[in-house]
Amino acid sequence: MGTAGVLMGLAPVNAWPLAWVALAPLWWGVQHVSQTFLGAQSPAQQSSQPPVKRQLLALLPLPLCWSLGYHGTALSWILHLHPLTWMGIPWLGSIAISLFAWAAITIWGMVLVSLWALGLATAQRYLPDAPSRILVGTALWCGLEALWNLSPLDWTTLAYTQSPGNLVILHLGQIAGPLTVSALLVAVNGVLAETVRTGSWRSGGAIALTLCLTGHLIGFTLYQQPLNDPPEQAIPVGIIQGNIPTRQKLSAEGVRRSRDVYLQGYRDLAQVGVEAVLTPEGAVPVLFDTAQKETDLFYRLVSDQPITAPVLWLGQFLLEPVDRDHITQSLISIVPQQGIVGQYDKIKLVPLGEYIPLQSVFGKLISRLSPIGTDMIPGGTQQQFETGLGPAAGGICFDSAFSWLFRRQVAHGGEFILTASNIDPYPRRTMIQLHGHEVMRAIETSRWAARATNTGLSSIIDAHGQTVWLSTANQTVIHADTLYRRQHHTPYVRWGNWLTPLLVGLSLCRLWLNRIQPEPRSFPQG
Repeated sequence: MGTAGVLMGLAPVNAWPLAWVALAPLWWGVQHVSQTFLGAQSPAQQSSQPPVKRQLLALLPLPLCWSLGYHGTALSWILHLHPLTWMGIPWLGSIAISLFAWAAITIWGMVLVSLWALGLATAQRYLPDAPSRILVGTALWCGLEALWNLSPLDWTTLAYTQSPGNLVILHLGQIAGPLTVSALLVAVNGVLAETVRTGSWRSGGAIALTLCLTGHLIGFTLYQQPLNDPPEQAIPVGIIQGNIPTRQKLSAEGVRRSRDVYLQGYRDLAQVGVEAVLTPEGAVPVLFDTAQKETDLFYRLVSDQPITAPVLWLGQFLLEPVDRDHITQSLISIVPQQGIVGQYDKIKLVPLGEYIPLQSVFGKLISRLSPIGTDMIPGGTQQQFETGLGPAAGGICFDSAFSWLFRRQVAHGGEFILTASNIDPYPRRTMIQLHGHEVMRAIETSRWAARATNTGLSSIIDAHGQTVWLSTANQTVIHADTLYRRQHHTPYVRWGNWLTPLLVGLSLCRLWLNRIQPEPRSFPQG
């Protein structure tokens, strides 16, 4: 079971076909156990069932092993936090922080999968036919993923196993968001599990293949729609990838080097005629005080430029103007001759990296393991990011894993996507995964996206998710390219995740009908 989870964990790194079969062993295992312990129909059979404790002991190892393989493998890059000795943290303390961060988010994923397995097993006694089991299992998974994506911590939605490699299937995200892709993945795996359980190889295999091909055909049809971006909607933009590792950037020499790289990059890009320049998250690690903005080097440089000079989208730490004991991780728009016209504050802060969870309860204990203070606060979910060149959907690093943040901004007028990240000290595997999230957000909202990172991978992505340009990792890069403003709204932007409530509603109806008149059915034998 753990091996199947590991295979799913490998899928996000351009091994996306694995995801179409890697959940089937878990689904089959849950059904087998539930049939053994929970599937009795008569009162006599029910009374002879083993105690609940024994049932749970038989069932829980399956989702725990599978999800440890999946989430543990997919999130193994978190261990690259170590070493943190450059921050004055002892070697053992650095290992403890890395292991704690990896274990916490892995366990969070294990909870999701375990709840799904328990829910499916519990509903099994009311689901005598294969179509019902597949419908309820799919709805349950999508419902749990939807709840997880509203939580402070999420990354490993099943849909992202297809990104950035399978652009065709990712276009289903335009219909009802990433859970459209997750639903199809779960359903296909469910059919395969039922095929193995019942032995109906020919008919079950045909159904699984038909589901998969139909999803890809719909995605291909959406993928083939021309973008037809007119030249007047073009925005020549520049991206600066400073390539200054965090362990160097936070020193006095690192701050000086950061200023030099981004100031010179802005000047160089201005020479080639771009209309805006995008920098990474926390490009220069010093506080920007809007009350004394005239003292900031970048603000003075851009504000004093001719009106034809580029807008600067600067990643900065901002001192809260009202509560000056707190800061935000922000992306600000500085326009020549106007000053600051827009600001986006990071909403999804990284636990331990940018804030301490349960500070009031465990603050003193956790703060000993945390490399940061407790003064960073998240931005509001109702933000509108004015860029000086039109409204945009903004995002900073971890925000990119939460599709609803971008969907809401695009629904309220965002014409393109701007994201800034600092992925150091994580490896290229992390960079690819975060790039995969960016690809999904561009497709779902049908928006061009520009992304600047500190060490890579910076990118330009078109509204079909095609990577127009991708930087080289761990190099200083200054690049000029083109974005396009778009006003088209996909069904997902218009109506959100309507598919999950529909699946849940159909499942409840099916459960109710099956309780009234259970009628066992499986796939036709063949």
